Amino acid sequence: MARPVLIIEDDPDIAESLKYNLEREGLPTVSAATGEAGLAAALNEREPPALIILDLMLPGMSGTELCRRLRREPATRRTPIIMLTAKASESDRVTGLDLGADDYITKPFSVRELLARVRAVMRRMDETAGKTYEDDHLQIDFDDIRVVCHGQKIKLTNKEFTLLSALARSADRVITRQQLLDNVWGYSYYGDARTLDVHIRRLRQKLGECGDCIETVVGVGYRFVGCPAKV
Repeated sequence: MARPVLIIEDDPDIAESLKYNLEREGLPTVSAATGEAGLAAALNEREPPALIILDLMLPGMSGTELCRRLRREPATRRTPIIMLTAKASESDRVTGLDLGADDYITKPFSVRELLARVRAVMRRMDETAGKTYEDDHLQIDFDDIRVVCHGQKIKLTNKEFTLLSALARSADRVITRQQLLDNVWGYSYYGDARTLDVHIRRLRQKLGECGDCIETVVGVGYRFVGCPAKV
C-alpha cells in the first residue's frame, strides 16, 4: 500500500477539499486538525507519510514549531513538507523555507497548482532514491541521509543535505542559482537569493576538508567537482 499524504489543517473545508482532490489523483491521505495530532500522525511507524501538507496557523502547537520538530526527528528529517498558509509576506516565506519546508503555498490557492507542486516535490524525492556518490574522500548516501568526509561523519541540516544532494547528482555540471533555489527551496522561489549563498558557505564549512567539492561559477551558479585524490 502506498504511503499517505498527511494533511495537517484545522479548517475542515480546506482539509476535505485537499483530501478529495489528492485521492482523485490516487494518493491516499490522512488528516490531523492540530499540531499535536499532526506530530503523532507524522511519527506513526505503521503508516509513515510520504509527504506532509502543513498549515502554519494551527491550534496548540503552531505549524512553524511543528516543522521545526519534524526536522529534528530522524523519521521525518527527509519527509517533504509543503507549507500551506495565509501568511504571504516574503519574510514569512523565507522563514518557512529556512525551517526546512520543501515548498510554500499561500491561501487562497489553486488546487491544480497545489497538485502540481505535490507531484514536483515527490518527483524530486524519487530522483534521490537508491543512489550514492563516492570518490577518494567523500561519500554521500542519499537513502540513509549520510555524508562522510575522510572517514568522519558530517552532520548536516535537512536543507544542507538537500542542497549537497542536488549538486552531487549533477556532478561536473554547472547548476544556476535559480535552478538550485527552485529545486531545493521549492517551485518558483521568490525570496532573497542570498539565502543560497549563506547555505553554500555553511555547507562548505561543515564539510571541512571536503568543502572544495563545491566550486563557485561566478555570475552563474555552482558546480560539484568532488574530492579526488591529490596528484
